[in-house]
Amino acid sequence: MDKKLAKKVLTYISGGLFLLAFSLNWLHISKQIVELLYIFSMIAGGYFVVLGAVRGLIKQRFLNIDFLVTVAAIGAIYINQLSEAAAVIFFFSLAEFFEEFGIERSRRAVEALIKKSPQTATLKSGQTVPIDQVKVNDLFVVKPGDLIPLDGKVSTGSSAIDEAAITGEPVPKEKHPGDEVFAGTLNQNGYLEIITTKESKDSTFAQIITLVDKAQRSKAPAQEFIDVFAKYYTPIVVGLAFLMVIIPPLFFNGVFTDWLYRALVLLVIACPCSLVISTPVAIASAIGGASKRGILIKGGKYLELLSKIKAVAFDKTRTLTVGQPVVSEVIAFNGFAEEMVIADAAGIEKFSSHPLSKSIMDFAQKKGIVAHDMYSYQNFAGKGGKANCLVCQDKNHCIGNLKFIGAESEATKEVLEKTEYLERQGKTAVLVSEGTNVMGALAIADEIRPESRETIRQLKKSKIKSLIITGDNEHTAGFVARELGIDEVHASLLPDEKVKQVEQLKRQYQDVAMVGDGVNDAPSLATATVGIAMGAGGSDVAIETADIALMNNNLLNIPHAIRLGKKAIMTMKQNIAVSLGIKALFMILALLGHADLQWAIGADSIMAILVILNSLRLFNLK
Repeated sequence: MDKKLAKKVLTYISGGLFLLAFSLNWLHISKQIVELLYIFSMIAGGYFVVLGAVRGLIKQRFLNIDFLVTVAAIGAIYINQLSEAAAVIFFFSLAEFFEEFGIERSRRAVEALIKKSPQTATLKSGQTVPIDQVKVNDLFVVKPGDLIPLDGKVSTGSSAIDEAAITGEPVPKEKHPGDEVFAGTLNQNGYLEIITTKESKDSTFAQIITLVDKAQRSKAPAQEFIDVFAKYYTPIVVGLAFLMVIIPPLFFNGVFTDWLYRALVLLVIACPCSLVISTPVAIASAIGGASKRGILIKGGKYLELLSKIKAVAFDKTRTLTVGQPVVSEVIAFNGFAEEMVIADAAGIEKFSSHPLSKSIMDFAQKKGIVAHDMYSYQNFAGKGGKANCLVCQDKNHCIGNLKFIGAESEATKEVLEKTEYLERQGKTAVLVSEGTNVMGALAIADEIRPESRETIRQLKKSKIKSLIITGDNEHTAGFVARELGIDEVHASLLPDEKVKQVEQLKRQYQDVAMVGDGVNDAPSLATATVGIAMGAGGSDVAIETADIALMNNNLLNIPHAIRLGKKAIMTMKQNIAVSLGIKALFMILALLGHADLQWAIGADSIMAILVILNSLRLFNLK
């Protein structure tokens, strides 16, 4: 059994025995059995703690947090408080378990990325080979529905390519001979022959894997306050106890047994039971409370990091927006009715496999408009389509972009102005014509999430900067930013460019959160101070890479998580300050010989209860 698994198993055993002993004690069942269970709980939970303390003493010459916990447990055992000793060890083991669990889940991100990447390519000759055997300028083929295995340029064929994994754009791009394609993107509906431009190790997808791995390796966990405190506190207390035993009897004729007792009292009082419990209980309570709202926080250190966030960078597609293109507006021209425009558009799109066709069909159905019957459909890849209508007076109908429609119809000044207006808003304008007349335009856009605006408002209220970092185009990103009141936009970025932008923001603001959902966001999520992934519908890689996952995709949980982080840190500081204050008071009394051991034990027990109650408030933070 490896060390990680052993620690996990022993933590479970320690917790189970501790809870069983606590329950039996509460029911007043057999004191001897209860004490025995507490002892076994300490042995299970304390095995690696004691090893850590010994290793710190021998190898590092350092009285670390493990030594501090060991002293706390020994002190509690000395005063016959086995439950307190078992609680200290169990809670500390549990805190370490949570920390290692979060780190392990993050490391799985690279493995998940590798599994998602295409492993083979089919050459033009029909031979299927591992991608690392494909050289630059080799010709490979990609069928509809297959992932593109390598970066390259289209040699033959046309298709719509879903590039969301790389660029984050929700609308697939039409690709024709000469156009660039990326590894890891999805070929939706056409046969393609592609010339390799990069070997597998240099592909854009491979670079994403490298960036995630590099960012995770460079993100060292922040040193906890208790570790720093233990470095000074533990040796000082041990040193004082030693001096109390040696100096008075040697130099001031003190009675050795009296000063030995005082030294033992000092060590017992100094055992930081409430102090050691304060941090893990606060962390567990905050993380548990967050999970009730659908916020998965992968470790206590991210609470501290959340409290320091000065800027939040949002991906656009499927983060600030829903990620599904919908018809947002219909504009009629030349006296045609909107219903007629929609009916003709839906009639032609019944024959099309273009990704936007479904949006138009769904819109017509939602409006209760019956699509016109069409025949003799012709598809023009990357442009639009033609069909003859059985309902309208003029049977010739076209649908497509301005360039395509303009060649078939009389595009008036009004049509040109409205089309440009829609494109400035970041919308896709799909025009419909009958004969030589343009009937109207359907504006298709990615719908903004209903809670996005309130999320940005709350962040501004907290004096936290909001930005957009996206692979989508500048027009679309700019429109979303204006709608939400976001001032700063960085658009048309590939994954490595997103990483550079996040690094720049960290130099500017120090602590930056990144919010995203896709494979293309994984490197920037790992690079940010705190990475936040959209959990419902987001890519597995983004969720695994991120430090926090919003399992219900509610963006309002972001300002809540930041408030929770600040409250958690404040609670930990309160717990530590009060615990140290009580300790300091009784340590002074012990040095003066006025400490009553029973009062000291009672005060410490009360402090432990108060610390736990104060921490549990985080579970229901509104």
